[in-house]
Amino acid sequence: MPSLPAGFLDRAIAHRGLHDRAAGVIENSLPAIRAAAAAGYGCEIDLQISADGEAMCFHDDELDRLTAASGPVRARRAAELGTLALTGAAPEARIPSFAQALEAAGRAPLLVEIKRQHDAVGVGPLEARAAELIEGHLAAGGGPVAVMSFDPRAVAWFHDHASAIPRGLVSMDWDRDPDGEGLAPAARADLSAMASFETSGCSFCSYRWRDLPTGRTRALRAAGLPVLCWTTRSPQEDAAARPHVDNVTFEGYRP
Repeated sequence: MPSLPAGFLDRAIAHRGLHDRAAGVIENSLPAIRAAAAAGYGCEIDLQISADGEAMCFHDDELDRLTAASGPVRARRAAELGTLALTGAAPEARIPSFAQALEAAGRAPLLVEIKRQHDAVGVGPLEARAAELIEGHLAAGGGPVAVMSFDPRAVAWFHDHASAIPRGLVSMDWDRDPDGEGLAPAARADLSAMASFETSGCSFCSYRWRDLPTGRTRALRAAGLPVLCWTTRSPQEDAAARPHVDNVTFEGYRP
């Protein structure tokens, strides 16, 4: 199991980059990633797959909220996605590829969430492309990269096929979230407890801050395994989370 590099623990992590819509800096954009790196923060981004198998930086399944286009990200080729302007951004800001995001991050720590698109795309293609690009970035002297996902299968893929890349589970109390309503009680319990943590060789987790602490996160920290959290949105939330975590993922303020 690879350890989570120190860079993910010695500075706060900017959620989807250091974005500021009022200033025209949009989440998961190259300007947001560069701003996080320039400010000395780590950076968290989201990855989805294009129709032609490229890893692209975008959070939502659908394009509607952040572009003038509509429909799923996965329905369009990378070249087309790369032409779509991000709503409210400077004219040159488009949906970036993961390769562009890695270049923008440079030496800054980059925390990468693998998005599953509600199972519309099977496990493997996105993970394989991400691993290929991460390995190239590290070989070229780029900063540390770690991957994570809500989906245990995505994390298990890295354990089985790219085991040198640090990986972790993203989770929350699924009994307290509407997204858990369609899941069986046993599935909610397993996801909340991160039941696959050990078998997937995880070196950290990222847990919703308002659900902390849990018995599981206390046990992980006691074993020397880092617990990160998502997403604090004020100094007050930051202060409430800090006693229970090793680092915060933040937005809307500067720690």
